[in-house]
Amino acid sequence: MVTKSVTNSILALRIVALATSAASMALLVTNTYKFQDGAEVKYQDFYSYSLVVAIAAISCAYSIVQLPFAVYYAIRHMRLINNGFLPKFDLYADQVISMCLGGAIGGGFALSVELKKFIEDSVEASDDFKGTYNKLLIRGFISSAFLLVTFLSMAVLSFISSNIRLRKQPNPF
Repeated sequence: MVTKSVTNSILALRIVALATSAASMALLVTNTYKFQDGAEVKYQDFYSYSLVVAIAAISCAYSIVQLPFAVYYAIRHMRLINNGFLPKFDLYADQVISMCLGGAIGGGFALSVELKKFIEDSVEASDDFKGTYNKLLIRGFISSAFLLVTFLSMAVLSFISSNIRLRKQPNPF
């Protein structure tokens, strides 16, 4: 039997994962800046930011699918589908989503940090150019930080799922 605190923790972590992945996606999708000459730079101009948005969207969709099951589990303290499939699915899907989030976080942080350093050190341009790219990269950095929180909540969910699964297996000794 799973305790009430564990089921409530699962629900809270699912909500945190949904909120932070949605915030990460929203930050980058609205990340558009215009220069004084009318040129525009968007998140789509960088493949790494496009990857961050795609993985955040996948994580958000997965969290939306998992949320009703987590609510039911927190209220009733039993699974909606109790045939052994849902605990396995939770465990493996949480792990896959966590690994995808890890790749997106790395790409987002790497692009933000390296391009910011490159522009500050090597590019001789106007303050408008540097300021615009600085704003774009800072938002990318913050978006990746939100995705890091999503990753941490999914990783903890993965640990909880594996612990629940181990408790339900009979002891071979």
